[in-house]
Amino acid sequence: MTTPNSGDTVTIDYIVKKGDGTVVGNTEQTGPQEVKLGENQIFPQVEAALADMAVGDEQSVTVPSDNAFGPRRDEAIVDIPRTQLPAEPAPQPGMQLQAQGPNGQPVVLTIVEVGEETVKADGNHPLAGEDITFDVTLRAIKAAA
Repeated sequence: MTTPNSGDTVTIDYIVKKGDGTVVGNTEQTGPQEVKLGENQIFPQVEAALADMAVGDEQSVTVPSDNAFGPRRDEAIVDIPRTQLPAEPAPQPGMQLQAQGPNGQPVVLTIVEVGEETVKADGNHPLAGEDITFDVTLRAIKAAA
């Protein structure tokens, strides 16, 4: 059985699910993904599982929320005066805004509520607070040069 080593590039198919089984991503739409092991391109738990797999193997790997996108933080939900938003398009729940975080990094906010004077926007990652499961299939191994 040949398994990949750090530095090898693996081709994988995956399905990502929330704890309740809801599918939130997969390679059905994007096609197989290439991951170079040892480059922090995927969650460490998934990379560790891949290192023990041979081509054709399938495995389910659960990544706890603290090791995935972290816990949901109430302080990441903010009220924004509507006067600070462009008039068009009119803000709607689900619409995304980009803002600058306290460290200067861009932050994506999702509008969750629209009021007369303010909109409530959530800066948490959509999967924050969620354990996620990767159903992974190893399709190919390309050895490091």
